[in-house]
Amino acid sequence: MSKPFRFKQFLIAQDKTAMKVGTDGVLLGAWVSLNHADKILDVGTGTGLIALMLAQRSDANQIDALELDNAAYEQAVENFENSAWADRLFCYHASFQEFTAEIDEAYDLIVSNPPFYTEAFVSLDEKRTRSRFEQSLPFKELIELSTQLLTEEGQFAVIIPYKEEGVFLELTKKNKLFLNRLTRVKGAESTEIKRSLMQFSKIDIPAEIDELIIETSRHQYTDAYKQLVSDFYLKL
Repeated sequence: MSKPFRFKQFLIAQDKTAMKVGTDGVLLGAWVSLNHADKILDVGTGTGLIALMLAQRSDANQIDALELDNAAYEQAVENFENSAWADRLFCYHASFQEFTAEIDEAYDLIVSNPPFYTEAFVSLDEKRTRSRFEQSLPFKELIELSTQLLTEEGQFAVIIPYKEEGVFLELTKKNKLFLNRLTRVKGAESTEIKRSLMQFSKIDIPAEIDELIIETSRHQYTDAYKQLVSDFYLKL
């Protein structure tokens, strides 16, 4: 049984689901800009981690979350109810496609740590494993549906594998979303770029582009990383 993950201001129970607390979610939750974000949507919330981080970071009146997986949905609801921000957090048990078809809302900020295939999910039937992740919410649909639900000045932010960055940028361009911020993430100075943190809007402004290195050596974190996540991790 998985132990709860303790952050400074909230607890993530993760015993019901295989979706555990990971660096990607923490990075996105800490990194995303929250300017004028009063209504927020977290697509594919898992345990509710990112939504809870945004509740801690902001005064947003409404933070909605979506989760299709039964066990993860139940876990997110539990984590929301046990937090200090239960009155601002709500989880919908639905796919993004179903939600978009039924909801009459527009959001100032939409965030997603989308499901994607990585080497960590290799199985005996690699093709089936890959398709399960890609079919759950393809990038194309994530971008199209997010564009529909954004306010005119709304923002859309994701963390994805670096190798998918070019494809993702082409898809956002087709949907008239402009890159405003981009941070490429490396585990260490000498390692390859692994992740891309990206924030978009319908407003064409020069993009801020930089790089984040997490560690100088094993469990020795860079000042930039510590500054980014220190409001959350107990040991930082």
